Amino acid sequence: MDIGQITKFQAWFDCYVNGFYGSDEYINANIKLKEEHSRRVCEEMDYLAGKLKLSEQQRFLAVAIGLFHDIGRFEQFAKYQTYKDATSINHASFGIEVLRKEKVLEETSEKERNIIETAIELHNIKELPAELDGDELLLSKMIRDADKLDIFYLIEQLAIQYQQDRENFTIELELPDTPVCSKEVINKVITGQRIDYNELKSLNDMKLCQLSWIYDVNFPATLERIESRKFLDTIIASLPQSEQIASAAAAVKKYIRKRLAVTD
Repeated sequence: MDIGQITKFQAWFDCYVNGFYGSDEYINANIKLKEEHSRRVCEEMDYLAGKLKLSEQQRFLAVAIGLFHDIGRFEQFAKYQTYKDATSINHASFGIEVLRKEKVLEETSEKERNIIETAIELHNIKELPAELDGDELLLSKMIRDADKLDIFYLIEQLAIQYQQDRENFTIELELPDTPVCSKEVINKVITGQRIDYNELKSLNDMKLCQLSWIYDVNFPATLERIESRKFLDTIIASLPQSEQIASAAAAVKKYIRKRLAVTD
């Protein structure tokens, strides 16, 4: 893979995504959300590749995976008007179907295609399979971290928009905005467990779930970036203030300090 292929990938991506814009402003807003997210995840993959001192070939693969990791989202939203995989389609698997149907990766080697498809297929599952190794494992870990980095950014930006004008907010929230914070979800954050989306009952539960993503971050460089941008502080400040929430926040912060070997 070389820079010429990356340029072709970006041109195809632009053309493909542009085909989903139309007269429906609600759909347009959500398509734009994922288009911009995909581009930023590319940048995060390039950043991580630099921090991890990857080879040029690995770096190109990382950027391609970042660009295509959510390619299934566009038709998903256009057709179902939701990003909930459970009530529509698995956007990761569908994304691979799109790339194959469009023959986007036909100029890459079989090894490169396998790495790209594996990373896309696994970027949204709860836990990576134990049998992964080599570049498939490395790049699968990277896309999961890069995706989280940008979703934290999105959470911050969308929270500002939502608070400023809830009535005209055009992005799908997926869960009701109620004061509910499920006790089971809080306890899982406190005890360092991963949370399944089907356990979430409210927007606050989703925020708690996002705090728990810290336990699934693979690289210290990702944690450093999260800390420097104060994403977790923003999420914690937006949650109801209680002893349980404070305990959950303290558990997450303690875990980060331990991973980064920072002492009190």
